[in-house]
Amino acid sequence: MAKPLLSAADVKGAWAIIPTPSKDNASDWRATKTVDLDETARVVNGLIDAGIDGILSMGTLGEAATMTHDEKLDFMRALIDAAAGRVPVFVGTTCINTRDTVALTREALALGADGTMLGVPMWCAPSLDVAVQFYKDVAEAVPEMNIAIYANPEAFKFDFPRPFWAQVAEIPQVVTAKYIGVANLLPDLAAIRGRIKLLPIDFDYYGAARMDDSVDAFWSSGAVCHPLVTTTLRDLVAQARASGDWSAAKAFMGRLGPTAAPLFPNGSFKEFSTYNIALEKARMDAGGWMKAGPVRPPYHLCPEPYLAGARKSGQMWAELGKALEAEALGAAA
Repeated sequence: MAKPLLSAADVKGAWAIIPTPSKDNASDWRATKTVDLDETARVVNGLIDAGIDGILSMGTLGEAATMTHDEKLDFMRALIDAAAGRVPVFVGTTCINTRDTVALTREALALGADGTMLGVPMWCAPSLDVAVQFYKDVAEAVPEMNIAIYANPEAFKFDFPRPFWAQVAEIPQVVTAKYIGVANLLPDLAAIRGRIKLLPIDFDYYGAARMDDSVDAFWSSGAVCHPLVTTTLRDLVAQARASGDWSAAKAFMGRLGPTAAPLFPNGSFKEFSTYNIALEKARMDAGGWMKAGPVRPPYHLCPEPYLAGARKSGQMWAELGKALEAEALGAAA
């Protein structure tokens, strides 16, 4: 029996975006079956035990573009089996054309995925009509699948303008979106009319939540550096919204915010996007909470100074998590 579709109101809290853990030989183009399935299960269980509300996977840092088809299915199966229905699991099914995307989305649904984190195909820069029709076609082909729009302008050569949001808000399966930045947040919220839950990144969540009460969920790749940081941010914002006192949440952002700076080479999102996968996996490995593993080719090459910054970011995040653990123990004593 098919599960009912989610609504925007069902998407709440902290959603972890996870990498696809890789075996030690994954940077060799000759390697096969590179997914570390044991680490996948361990990470999913750890995130759920830590209180994460949902899992997004197989986007850019999830290396969906560089896994083989069999690896994608193996990873999906491991994610879904480990989650066992405890939290929603969205898997990336973006392919280079609509027909392959539909086929993979159907396979993900058959495996039990709750949704797809879906970006537009990457070859030609899409026009507005092309981007909207792509989502309409996938929704029509797989009507039982929830869709999270993966709205990354650098990755998809598309700026996700306001008319796009107004049109995809008419597609019932589109319930949420991985969203970047806050400059256009309020106009985009007006365009979607409450029909899509926009998820800002953890570093933007405090500011976005203060801008509009409908913003009550976010995405966090840092969750796999130490999930307590992510859940603390969620809980402090929820407490602030309930009480009207934002001082504790603001103070926490003063501790979290500096961990972002070393991750972005020369402070540039565009430069970060060129080396996204290598930087994020270096950050995660340095955090020490999970083993993200080597990067799959061809994106395994990255300047060492950039990697050093990413490692610093992961270490800072992990140190904040350990400090939060100590503070919790002190409060309980």
